[in-house]
Amino acid sequence: MQPLTRLSDEEELFQSTVGQFARERLAPHVRQMDESGVFRGELLDELFELGLMAIDVAEAYGGQSGSFFQSILAIEELAKVDPAAAVIVDVQNTLCNAALQRWGNEDQKLRFLPSLARDTVGSYALSEAGAGSDAFAMSARAIEDGDSYRLTGRKLWITNAAEAGLFLVFANADPAEGYRGITAFLVDRETPGLAVGKKEDKLGIRASSTCEVVLDDCRVLKDNVLGEVGKGYKVAIETLNQGRIGIAAQMTGLAQGALDHALAYSNQRKQFGKRIAEFQGVQFDLAEMAVDVEAARLMTYNAARLRDAGLPFVTQAAMAKYFASQVAERVASRAVEVFGGVGFTKDYPVEKLYRDAKIGRIYEGTSNMQRLTIAKGILG
Repeated sequence: MQPLTRLSDEEELFQSTVGQFARERLAPHVRQMDESGVFRGELLDELFELGLMAIDVAEAYGGQSGSFFQSILAIEELAKVDPAAAVIVDVQNTLCNAALQRWGNEDQKLRFLPSLARDTVGSYALSEAGAGSDAFAMSARAIEDGDSYRLTGRKLWITNAAEAGLFLVFANADPAEGYRGITAFLVDRETPGLAVGKKEDKLGIRASSTCEVVLDDCRVLKDNVLGEVGKGYKVAIETLNQGRIGIAAQMTGLAQGALDHALAYSNQRKQFGKRIAEFQGVQFDLAEMAVDVEAARLMTYNAARLRDAGLPFVTQAAMAKYFASQVAERVASRAVEVFGGVGFTKDYPVEKLYRDAKIGRIYEGTSNMQRLTIAKGILG
C-alpha cells in the first residue's frame, strides 16, 4: 500500500511534463489571455500534441491509454499556472471523453474519439436558463422525425463552446415522462440548426469560453443518440459525479499556485529590516494555507484513486469538490493579503487566482448540491 500522494515513475514523469509545459509555454500568456478572454490557438494545439485532450482514451481510438488519475494530475498542474487552461482539459477528459467511453457504442467511439484526441474540442451542453442546479427541469426538446430527432432549445453557460467541434447535448424526447425523457445527443458543430451564441464576460477563468448554444430545429441522426433514448439523465448524473473530481483538482492546483506565489513573495519582501516570512503572523497564515492545500489534495487523490479502482466514489467526489472549492477561495484570499497592496493589482498573479477561485463553488454542482449528495451518502 502506497501513500496517496506517492506517484509511480510513470505518473511522476507525466506530472513533470505537464508542469513544465504550464510554466514554460502557458505562464507567459496567462495575463494576456485573461484580459482578452480568449485562449490562444497555438496553446490549444499544443494541448492536443501533448496528448492532454485524451489522457485516458485507449490508444485504439487515438488516446494515451492513461488513467483517470493522470487526468487529475494534469488538471492540477495546469491550474497552478492558469485555472482557465485546466478547465478546458477537465471538460474534455472527465465529461466529454468519459461519457463517450462509458455510454458510446463502438461505431460512435470510432467516429468521435479519434478526432477528440487529435484536434476537436468537446463541449458538454446540459445547463439552461431555468435548469441550473435543477438540471432536469430543461426545456430543450427532441422531436422524433424518421431516422432523426429535431432539437430545439437554448443552452447557457456552456464551457468550451467557442472552440468546440462536438457538443454533447441533452434534450427531452418525451416531456410527459419528465426526467425519464431526457436523452443525450452527439452533435457536430457544423450541423444546421446549431449555433454558438453570446460569449459570457466573466469574473474569472476568462480564457475559458462560456457561451450560449442555440438549437433551432437542429436535425440529429438517431445514430448519434448517446446511450438509450430516455436514459440521458443517467449519462448526465454518472458523468458529473466523476467530473467533480476534476473540479476538485482544478481548485487544489489553484490553491497550490496561490501558496507558491505567497511563499516566494514572503521570502523576498522586506519590512522593518527583515523578510516578512520571518514574522510569526505571516508564518501562521502560510502554515494554515499549506494545511488546507494538503487536505484538499488528499481528498481529491483519494476520490480519483477510488474511481480508477472501480470502487464507490460519489460521496468522496462531492466531498473533494466541496472542500477544495472552499480551500481555493480561502488560500487565494490569504495570498492576496500576504502580498499586501500589490496583491490587489493586476501586476501580480494572485488577484487573478482569487477571481478564478469563485467559480469552484458554482459549476458542476453548487456547494449546496454537494452538501445534499454528501448527506445522502452518509445517511444511506
